[in-house]
Amino acid sequence: MRQAGRRARQPQEGSPMENGVGQELRAPQAPAAEGTPAPRPPRARPRLVFHTQLAHGSPTGRIEGFTNVKELYAKIAEVFSISPTEILFCTLNTHKVDMQKLLGGQIGLEDFIFAHVRGETKEVEVTKTEDALGLTITDNGAGYAFIKRIKEGSIINRIQTVCVGDSIEAINDQTIVGCRHYEVARMLRELPRAQPFTLRLVQPKKAFDMIGQRTRGSKCPAEGRVASGKETLRLRAQGPATLEQGPSPAEEDAARRVDDLLESYMGIRDSELASTMVAAAKESPSAAQLALDLDSVLGEFAFPQEFVAEVWAAIGQPGGARE
Repeated sequence: MRQAGRRARQPQEGSPMENGVGQELRAPQAPAAEGTPAPRPPRARPRLVFHTQLAHGSPTGRIEGFTNVKELYAKIAEVFSISPTEILFCTLNTHKVDMQKLLGGQIGLEDFIFAHVRGETKEVEVTKTEDALGLTITDNGAGYAFIKRIKEGSIINRIQTVCVGDSIEAINDQTIVGCRHYEVARMLRELPRAQPFTLRLVQPKKAFDMIGQRTRGSKCPAEGRVASGKETLRLRAQGPATLEQGPSPAEEDAARRVDDLLESYMGIRDSELASTMVAAAKESPSAAQLALDLDSVLGEFAFPQEFVAEVWAAIGQPGGARE
């Protein structure tokens, strides 16, 4: 029986604060002047404890004290006595392979985490008869790129054994474990036409109620959304995790438009990357400055100028993104 009612717990007032990173350090208090009441101690912050299960079925575990996705996977692996490399990706509040509920860089304080682990390995041979395979790639932030969307009527769509949620482990026996999603998308785009190639895929382990599914992950306005207006734990590649308010509806809408552009230009979807670009655009006075800012922090993506111009238009002019 899956549990969804129990959420992050809060200790009683007066316990040391833990924000998923460590205890709060407090400066020594000067003695109160005679006749002056002593100042009240700061209000305690809650310990952030999240509940988790393996998506194919398991008891419920509790995790805390993580700062980034890799540490999160390590905590989950420790609870269930598995290797962190067994975890392909995580979803929030559903055990299904639902690409609209992927765990990214933010976790709502009431979210329940489901970890999808390695299942069967399979190999498929593909002949690239068109420039585009019809795949949208994302990654888990810990070394695994996987399929987030399959376009209807595409080359990959005609191969029934390839499914949304499958991790791409190798292309023509060349391992791509550890590569980012944009690197994998670039490798697939650069494969020559009319020459067969092999994909080695790892599908997530399935529970009995999911056997036989072949989800394609259609577009949905809520994709990548976290609970707006509620506090979330924001994970960072460097530095401590922080508690932040969820994005505003306008910021969510802008991020979705940028995510659509990422898919159109690069064959990837990444809600966290889109949110980062929206934040950068808010600080940039022009498209030219936005290009410089993105190059300084995201230079490895090598965004083309026309893409940055469309990002600027999509953020500054609602509805400006290409369909």
